[in-house]
Amino acid sequence: MSRQASEGMEAAAAPSFAEALHIWLKIGLLSFGGPAGQIALMHKVLVDEKRWIDEPRYLSALNFCMLLPGPEAMQLATYVGWRLHGVAGGLAAGLLFVLPGSMVVLALSMLYAAFGKLPVAEALFLGVKAAVLAIVIEALLRVAKRALKGSMDWMIAGAAFVGIFMLALPYPLIVLAAGLVGYFRAMGSSGNEKAVPVASVPLSSTLRTIALWLAIWIVPLALVTYLFGRGHVMAELGWFFSKLAVVTFGGAYAVLAYMAQDVVEHYRWLAPLEMLDGLGLAETTPGPLILVTEFVGYLAAYRHGDGALGLAPWASGMLGAVVTLWATFAPCFLWIFAGAPYVERLNTEPRLKSALAAITAAVVGVILNLTIWFALNVLFANVNLVTAGPAQLHVPQLASLSLPALMLSVIAVVMLFVLHRGVILTLAVCGATALGLRWLGM
Repeated sequence: MSRQASEGMEAAAAPSFAEALHIWLKIGLLSFGGPAGQIALMHKVLVDEKRWIDEPRYLSALNFCMLLPGPEAMQLATYVGWRLHGVAGGLAAGLLFVLPGSMVVLALSMLYAAFGKLPVAEALFLGVKAAVLAIVIEALLRVAKRALKGSMDWMIAGAAFVGIFMLALPYPLIVLAAGLVGYFRAMGSSGNEKAVPVASVPLSSTLRTIALWLAIWIVPLALVTYLFGRGHVMAELGWFFSKLAVVTFGGAYAVLAYMAQDVVEHYRWLAPLEMLDGLGLAETTPGPLILVTEFVGYLAAYRHGDGALGLAPWASGMLGAVVTLWATFAPCFLWIFAGAPYVERLNTEPRLKSALAAITAAVVGVILNLTIWFALNVLFANVNLVTAGPAQLHVPQLASLSLPALMLSVIAVVMLFVLHRGVILTLAVCGATALGLRWLGM
């Protein structure tokens, strides 16, 4: 285990690499519900049950990952894996967080390209969505309980929620504002708290890490461009999703509108309704929501691969999916492995610590926004965006309420909050019930 990874470990014994692999695979298989549910699931497993990382370090790492482009939950898993077992641990955690969901999305993308929508899969996904809604609500309550420690924290969380839900303010702006509030709040304190020294990280080591992971990210995509030509869909997928990986601040929700517009209107890889189908598919499968990019990559290459290199449409689609995944997730390892050694410093300076506490409170407001957005889209078929000046509000059409979705959500809430059943059983029961309701014609 590296020296950086071993510092500050908990009283609980560090796990073996094999034990950690088992837990990372479990998290990857159960990572439904987008970032809110995934962050809460990891908190429950890594902080509460396994005690592999303590609460302050988990929240500091979460804040750090929230400031990075890309899926914050996957990057958080990578960071904890790095703390436990160095680079090998980070790779294992990050890959196992993504691979289960990516294989499911690939299989469903292949079926979608060949046959269109699958009614049985739609029914099963309805049950999964309902269960995930209850999991996300549980996540919100769990994170809020630990992050909101005073009236100022509650005010920051409320302001963040209003800013992102009603005013559509950019997520980075909300983070910056919360950080400034926390920073200047600490300036008014007594200043008796002293910084704890942390071992410095050689700049040369950081530069080597950056160079290595830049090469891992770029060289394979450059080879794809060389083999297929700059104007080919494979090259366009590599370039487009690499660019997307650099600008996806605020997680997948912040970039989906931009991505959908370019995919549908500029490249014309998908039709508008197909883009919505891909988003629904990604929402109801394990893994980061940004796996919707894999759906886009598969269909784009399946339809526009033009038989290059003698590939059949399905093989072209699979290669397009791989190119898309590489361009989307390889940069995540660059950000984490270059920045992880510096995360410990976030809690050593009193003003930075206060700024990060304020950002954590703001994150609660952001998760509340995601929870409400998810609930509206699960329970109602039609949700309108009503604007009044700078304000906006998502208003559901009450007549479009889905009774099966409501029934399944109630079942999930009872199982999680009343009967205290596990996530796996809750997902299984809701999925099976949804299939039964479809069989009955509901």
